[in-house]
Amino acid sequence: MTKQEIIDTFDPNQPGLSDASLFGLPFSAVNSEIIIVPVPWEVTVSYGSGASEGVEAVFEASFQVDLQHQEFPELWKNGIFMDDEIPNWKERSEKYKALALPIIEALENGESIDENPSLDKNLDEVNTACHQFKIEVKERILHWINQDKKVGLLGGDHSTPLGYYEALATKYDNFGILHLDAHMDLRIAYEGFTYSHASIMYNALQIPQVSKIVQVGIRDFCEQEVEVVKSEKNRVKIFTDMDLKAQNFGGKNWKDQCDDIISELPQKVHISFDIDGLYPWYCPNTGTPVPGGFSFEQAAYLLSKLAESGKEIIGFDLVEVAPGEDDDWDGNVGARMLFHLCGVFAKSQKLNTGEKIQF
Repeated sequence: MTKQEIIDTFDPNQPGLSDASLFGLPFSAVNSEIIIVPVPWEVTVSYGSGASEGVEAVFEASFQVDLQHQEFPELWKNGIFMDDEIPNWKERSEKYKALALPIIEALENGESIDENPSLDKNLDEVNTACHQFKIEVKERILHWINQDKKVGLLGGDHSTPLGYYEALATKYDNFGILHLDAHMDLRIAYEGFTYSHASIMYNALQIPQVSKIVQVGIRDFCEQEVEVVKSEKNRVKIFTDMDLKAQNFGGKNWKDQCDDIISELPQKVHISFDIDGLYPWYCPNTGTPVPGGFSFEQAAYLLSKLAESGKEIIGFDLVEVAPGEDDDWDGNVGARMLFHLCGVFAKSQKLNTGEKIQF
């Protein structure tokens, strides 16, 4: 069937098709405009685990998302497909996570890795594996970009999109990252791991084409990260949760704050959304929750304002969703934020998303 025939025969009012792709949609990769690359990887997690299970949790919850998005009612017709031809990333994540855990435990006990040949060897092996993984992510992202697909990445921990950023750097001379998170993630090789989830934005700064990182909702950071910000003051802008709340309590509204945030970004923007940027009750099982944050609606509003700003969204990643043992709330929130991210990406890329429904 043609894409239009698929649209005409699919009933968006019924539950998503159980044998279909993301959001229960009937499209294949060929007739989808948006491809989501799932990356179930969490080798260097240093506190709570579970991010590698986030992909499956979001996928399962996506079937419960109603397709009539108020802001993007025609979004689903573009086709959204979850890539199903990735390497064995999850199995390798589990293997190297098992090697990384004793290293993390030794450091927490004050031991020196340099004085333990076995752990030092494991550290080298983990770093080598994470480097190879980064290359594979880059190749997979480029596989779809080169077919003119709009690509999003679903993690996994926050180390996962580095290869995506490197892929974008082959296509764009200059782009920024809008980084929503509780953490700066500017630590240098945290716990000895070159590609730690806590080092993703430091590693992003090593890419010359990344001209600006604008961080929003930050409320947990260390001295080293502050020094990195000071040394990169022209490339990193921080909107801490404390400062945003103080402005808000003093009378400045979220719309004006969003305008300030967006004004700091260059013309081309990648969105990196760590779910722990939200209030913890939206993501109670994420690996490193921190009190404070922003609401789902605040985040969605900021992203929608970015799509309306005239700046071009060139990609996005959603990371650190981790399911609970007894409920699927984190997956539910993640699936709905993923749908909204697809919407703002599609709108910015001039795909047909329909007119906002007014009641």
